[in-house]
Amino acid sequence: MTLWFVFALMTAAAIFAVLWPLGRRNRKQADGSEAAVYRDQLSEIERDVSTGLINPPEAQAARVEISRRLLAAADNQRAPSGTNVALRRLAAVVALVGLPIVAIGLYGALGSPGLPDFPLAQRSRAPAGTQSLENLIAQVEQHLEKNPADGRGWSVIAPVYGRLGRLDDAVRAFRNSITYNGENAARRADLGEALTAAAGGVVTAEAKAEFERAVALDAEEVKARYFLGLAAEQDGRTADAASIWRAMLEKAPANAPWRPLVQGALVRVGGSPVPGPSNDAVAAAKDMSDTDRSAMIHSMVDRLAARLKQNGDDVEGWLRLVRAYMVLGDTDKAKAALSDARQAVAKDPERLQLLNEGLKNLGLDG
Repeated sequence: MTLWFVFALMTAAAIFAVLWPLGRRNRKQADGSEAAVYRDQLSEIERDVSTGLINPPEAQAARVEISRRLLAAADNQRAPSGTNVALRRLAAVVALVGLPIVAIGLYGALGSPGLPDFPLAQRSRAPAGTQSLENLIAQVEQHLEKNPADGRGWSVIAPVYGRLGRLDDAVRAFRNSITYNGENAARRADLGEALTAAAGGVVTAEAKAEFERAVALDAEEVKARYFLGLAAEQDGRTADAASIWRAMLEKAPANAPWRPLVQGALVRVGGSPVPGPSNDAVAAAKDMSDTDRSAMIHSMVDRLAARLKQNGDDVEGWLRLVRAYMVLGDTDKAKAALSDARQAVAKDPERLQLLNEGLKNLGLDG
């Protein structure tokens, strides 16, 4: 209501500003007006005639001319002409009726007359898309202070704390997420990662325990397995670390986003980034004849080469293909595969480095 009252006052002020000049009447001219001047001129003519300055015929002609001008000036002092009155009335009607109608029409077209009232408590808040990250975090923290058992809130804010470097807060949030949401492999692995980050990258005993719990809940939990390999490396058990990471690569999809990270870690501990054939393939090959076994191997190599033509980002796949050609004695194909591999990853320095290091482990010039 207050807003509409202000709008009404503004409209009334605009109308008043238009009507005020139109409603003012013409003021009568003072003694120094044009008619008073002509009267003075008539008096002067009478004085000039009495003193003999002008003769009577000239005086009569002057009286006629001045009288004519006096009558014209008297007519001008009367009320405004009918045309002026009509224009004033038209302007008044436009101001009183037209101005509000135009204003309402513009508001209906450009404004939001159907928008509901915005609660007073929320008027000071900016829309969610324009708020800063600090404000959003503060709002979540205020919510969690009032609702500390909101597990979803803790799971949302925990990774945000981690990205902001508030590692102790991240650890606390991940713990609360497990407390109020229940444990699973992903939450245990996230807590272990936060503990490791808070310790400067060292997998502490507490963090290792969380990773082991995660693997116990899900043997394929990638994050937990990687950090268990990192714990083994930090303990000096490089062979165990290589075994963990190699097992991860053997079962990993070709497009797994974490493959380069694990491959680099495997190379770092001196392990070959090229896993051997799977156990099922080895078992099947034992019962084959030499001809069938050779055909199976060539078929596997051909399928691998075809897949790499479609997806050349798989460094581990290229190394496996090069080694397979070397084992089969196809030196030319091995060189061609090596060249194709370098072209495929030439624009990715990280993958190119992994490729060169893997080639060195195969005894080739990286």
